[in-house]
Amino acid sequence: MKIVIFGLTISSSWGNGHATLWRGLCRALAKRGHRIVFFEKDVPYYAENRDLIEVPDGNLILYEDWESIRARAEMELKDADFALVSSYCPDGITAGDLLLSAPRAIRAFYDLDTPITFSRLDTGGPISYIGSRGLGDFDLVLSYTGGRAIERLRTDLGAQRVAPLYGHVDPDVHRPVHTIRHYVSDLSYLGTYAADRQNALQRLFIDPAAFRPDRRFLIGGAQYPEDFPWQPNIHFVQHLPPPEHPAFFSSSRLTLNITRQAMAEMGWCPSGRLFEAAACGAPILSDWWVGLDSFFEPGKDILIAANTDDAVAALDLTDAELTRIARAGRERTLAEHTSDHRAKELENLIEGSTSLLCPAESSTAMMEA
Repeated sequence: MKIVIFGLTISSSWGNGHATLWRGLCRALAKRGHRIVFFEKDVPYYAENRDLIEVPDGNLILYEDWESIRARAEMELKDADFALVSSYCPDGITAGDLLLSAPRAIRAFYDLDTPITFSRLDTGGPISYIGSRGLGDFDLVLSYTGGRAIERLRTDLGAQRVAPLYGHVDPDVHRPVHTIRHYVSDLSYLGTYAADRQNALQRLFIDPAAFRPDRRFLIGGAQYPEDFPWQPNIHFVQHLPPPEHPAFFSSSRLTLNITRQAMAEMGWCPSGRLFEAAACGAPILSDWWVGLDSFFEPGKDILIAANTDDAVAALDLTDAELTRIARAGRERTLAEHTSDHRAKELENLIEGSTSLLCPAESSTAMMEA
């Protein structure tokens, strides 16, 4: 198949979680014989932190403004089998309108930020990537979040066919590697600063650092404010590009996962970082959200913390116990949550959408795919 994507970014992992997910999925789709054309607006903050310049067996098209690329987009859509626009795409509404006029493609919208979408919808805030018609014109709507988000996409935004497409990891990229001294920690946390994660970060990371001053704590990420409540034993690594993630996680005795508030409240929201850490062989300590036990078994594949005492108790576990949890988490991830698993799921969803087209459209699409 030829797949055309209009997304936020695949070229830069700076300050966003989309890029790594797109890289893994596109690489898996390419291995399965599909060709990807990815349109990305070339904005300064991603250009200054670009860590990928090409899509495997496909094309990365960087553009300055929509009008300069519209004709190219129309051309690529003419023979596309599947076309998708994602949340936070800077020209999402315009690209979506063009995509909906594609002559033969299955037309999809992928909300990689579903809880944020509904948070803005509930407060009357602007949603820059969904037009006034909602999502009812798309053949398929994908959601990074499952659970009740699926029904809300139908009832609140008019989606006709909805399915989750969860986070994932590319095990060829994220795998156990040798430790690196400056990444060694007793508890690590990798994530861009977000105000709605700060309370959980305080309970599960900053306060435990105060209770265990002899332990080394490490944060990797971007956009942390000057008034962040650092402790003497909390160290910081500014923005880690994806190639450094395996060393970061492999050097962690224990690593922390914290979910953004809107996502945790909606549930069924495993982050890509969760699977990355597990694939790298790091034992994971996570906050709780509904549905987490469908991805990992608490106490076996993952540790759960609600408060500071829980986090300190996890820190005090023996190396043998943490190794057991890390091994089980990695095995579960490789068995169920790789980019190849999600690529297969997407193929099945596309095939299902094709079968729902009118007979003439379906037969044409299947012959030409």
